[in-house]
Amino acid sequence: MITSPAPSQTAAARQWFLAREDFGAMVEAIRGTGRCVIGPTIREDAIVYDEIHAAADLPIGWRDVQTAGRYRLEHGGDTRVFGYSVGPTPWKRFTFPPNLTIAAAHRSGAIGFDPAVPDAPQVAFLGVRACEIAALAIQDRVFLGGQFTDEDFRARRSAAFIVAVQCTTSASTCFCTSMGTGPEVRGGYDILLTEIDEGFVIQAGSPGGAAIVAKLPTRRPSHAEAGAAVDNVESVRTQMGEPLPMAGIADRLKLQLDNPRWAQVADRCVECGNCTMSCPTCFCTSVVEKSAMDGTSSTTERQWDSCFDVAFAKVAGGDFRARPRDRYRQWLTHKFSTWWDQFGSSGCVGCGRCITWCPVRIDVREELVAIAPPIAPVIRPVAVEPVAASPGTYSIARLASIRPETADTTTLTLTDLDPAFLSGRPGQFVMIALPAFPAVPISISRFRANEIDLTIRSVGATSTALDTLHPGAKVGLRGPLGTFWPIEEAYGRHAVVVAGGVGLSPLHGLVDALVANHDRFESVSLFYGSRTPEDMLFRDDLAAWSAGKAIDVAITVDRAGPEWKGRVGVVTTLFDMISWDCTKVSAFVVGPERMMQASVQGLISKGVPTDRICVSMERHMECGIGLCGHCQMAGRFVCKDGPVFRLNDLGDMFNREGI
Repeated sequence: MITSPAPSQTAAARQWFLAREDFGAMVEAIRGTGRCVIGPTIREDAIVYDEIHAAADLPIGWRDVQTAGRYRLEHGGDTRVFGYSVGPTPWKRFTFPPNLTIAAAHRSGAIGFDPAVPDAPQVAFLGVRACEIAALAIQDRVFLGGQFTDEDFRARRSAAFIVAVQCTTSASTCFCTSMGTGPEVRGGYDILLTEIDEGFVIQAGSPGGAAIVAKLPTRRPSHAEAGAAVDNVESVRTQMGEPLPMAGIADRLKLQLDNPRWAQVADRCVECGNCTMSCPTCFCTSVVEKSAMDGTSSTTERQWDSCFDVAFAKVAGGDFRARPRDRYRQWLTHKFSTWWDQFGSSGCVGCGRCITWCPVRIDVREELVAIAPPIAPVIRPVAVEPVAASPGTYSIARLASIRPETADTTTLTLTDLDPAFLSGRPGQFVMIALPAFPAVPISISRFRANEIDLTIRSVGATSTALDTLHPGAKVGLRGPLGTFWPIEEAYGRHAVVVAGGVGLSPLHGLVDALVANHDRFESVSLFYGSRTPEDMLFRDDLAAWSAGKAIDVAITVDRAGPEWKGRVGVVTTLFDMISWDCTKVSAFVVGPERMMQASVQGLISKGVPTDRICVSMERHMECGIGLCGHCQMAGRFVCKDGPVFRLNDLGDMFNREGI
């Protein structure tokens, strides 16, 4: 259960003593409540967390020896139950399972999507260390502390009874004192144990914990026993030595994104993902669709994923984090820097697992000191609040019409919509799904009276399947999600829209709004570039806009045959047509990232302020609400904090490769 410290009492009034030979009574008392007890046990020469039935299943007398890239067990010749530090398996395995069915879908008759109903077993975690309690609290903030929640995680956390253990020993890889998470346990438990030579000093942290303690053959601890409990924990702090210089580490790392050390450590890293799999806080996931042979039903399974995986950052245009150095930098800076921006804490608790289980002995402590030596911290910007719909459910919409735009791009018009979609804003997107296919993010290209348009380029299984639908087909939608174009901030200014290729799709609704309110702006202009004349989107709309007086339209293509009578060249060549005072411009830019970078530089060179330039970023998304980790971009999730960003909020992240 998610617990807090017991009500205010004196420490002496909350302590009991349980003799070592009576420890089995605690296991029996907890099992007597109907809970499955998960605790430390030995399997395959390691201490792991698994179901235990009696005290004899515990690693009595065993201790671990850990260094970078090395782990072994040895018997200490005593009867200590908790004489080890931490093993390879984090508790998140039980609160956030590696594999979990999260939804089912069917299309036998009517199409339907059914989110999985949480089925959380009543469990007791025995032997939870201070760093691990801190890790559970961090995942509480990730999955429960924001606008969106993971209901399966909530159910599992609420069903867990926590028996914490004070650390009385440490491994050479432990650094909880540097992270402020240990070695002493400060809260978040139902029962707290401190092991001394004679047995255990016990404290209750909840009414449920007190009820278990009341069933045990306990007595009040002597002054010597209570003192030994305090001394044993304090000795661990001494064993770990001087803490790392962590003050300002978040900002220190942000200033070192080009440090040559990233390439050096990447040369050693084998990208096995051991660090993320053994980490008690990492939460990145992917989804796998499992379909019936006849295609009438499917299930969606969430699986642990790793930002070290070579496919983790792939999008339609390639891989935005293609190099090993980019992936290592992403992991380390997220854990120690940008996690603060997202969740208000570090993502590391100092358990040292990533050091022990790294096969090439990369020590994160050494890398932090080498890459980001202490400097004066700077102020972090405040994250943008997202505008999005509730997760975990799908609204059913009907395909009203489908029309081709280019050889590989189609516009779907959807109707019978939930009113939430009709109240969306230009720049936002939806997650669209079909049974047996993963949901994909698609920008809303146009808002109509009772319909929305989604313009989709066929680049994967889902988009190809959507392209084959016929009017009347049903699809699942979540949204509208993400941030939107700040149109009102451009009132009284020159509004400039710069689009490249399919980038006109997320700008289409913006152009509609600018045209409809053109009298609120000094002027409205659209600069549009495509690869060839045949690749241009929305040709009828471009013609209508060009024929009207509300917007100035300039079009160019990269290459064309003799039949093309317009301009040829990249879209930035159109900027020569700008004649206004660019300090009074608000610009909106979408296209391939290199096109956007060149366009932004061109606008800045003309004098457009960076806080008046907005861009929309494309990233791989599987959840759309900041819980799967795929769309991580420095300190932001593109799905939740974007996709629309002001350029000055992104800073130099916008022009940096591999972020």
